[in-house]
Amino acid sequence: MNTTDAKRVLETALICAQQPLPLREMGVLFNGVLTADSLKLVLEDLQNDWAGRGVELVHVATGWRFQSRPQMREYLDRLHPEKPPRYTRATLETLAIIAYRQPVTRGDMEDIRGVTINSMILKQLEDRGWVEVIGHRETVGRPALYATTRQFLDDLGVESLDQLPAMDSTAGQVAMLEQFELGSAEPALLPEPQDAPALEIVDDEAAVLELDPDIPEVLEASAANAGEFSQSEPRDRTDSEPYA
Repeated sequence: MNTTDAKRVLETALICAQQPLPLREMGVLFNGVLTADSLKLVLEDLQNDWAGRGVELVHVATGWRFQSRPQMREYLDRLHPEKPPRYTRATLETLAIIAYRQPVTRGDMEDIRGVTINSMILKQLEDRGWVEVIGHRETVGRPALYATTRQFLDDLGVESLDQLPAMDSTAGQVAMLEQFELGSAEPALLPEPQDAPALEIVDDEAAVLELDPDIPEVLEASAANAGEFSQSEPRDRTDSEPYA
């Protein structure tokens, strides 16, 4: 098969795919005749073919995909004016700690933040597909170890954690995530997300009101600043208890 035909096959598969395609799946298209290096050369040709258009071919954590360019977001949003998810600063701080210090336990996060982390924060991040439990620390209670997912990298538009900007403080890490989600991050620091709704930063109380009011834990969290209790108040668990 010549390069032109190979590009046509890959282009069709990538456009029709619902998720990013890894090289191993692309190889199936050609019955293993094309090597990984050959596929990469064809993909580079495809990238050049689509240069200057409103859609680009990019490599993310889970494979290759076509996506709209950042400059097109303004226009595409007019077709589907969806209200973005609303997350509190506490949620973004927790996400930043996991992203930059993983793997970490809930206790580690609480030590860094200085407050008790409500279980709804971790549930939100897990439901969003950004964090997951990857194991347990061999200590009293065997607390769960949290890490970010490949979906998190895909939504961020990066291939690996090494591409995250270096930030020394949690505040700086949160600021970076806020800029990314609000679409104001500098391209040189972090690519804008593609085909995923941005986050809207709101105060804790406003965000909690959007959750299910029938969940007692959420009502309790709303009355205590979105689930953050001062260390002087009773904790909702002990360090020896299993983590949710």
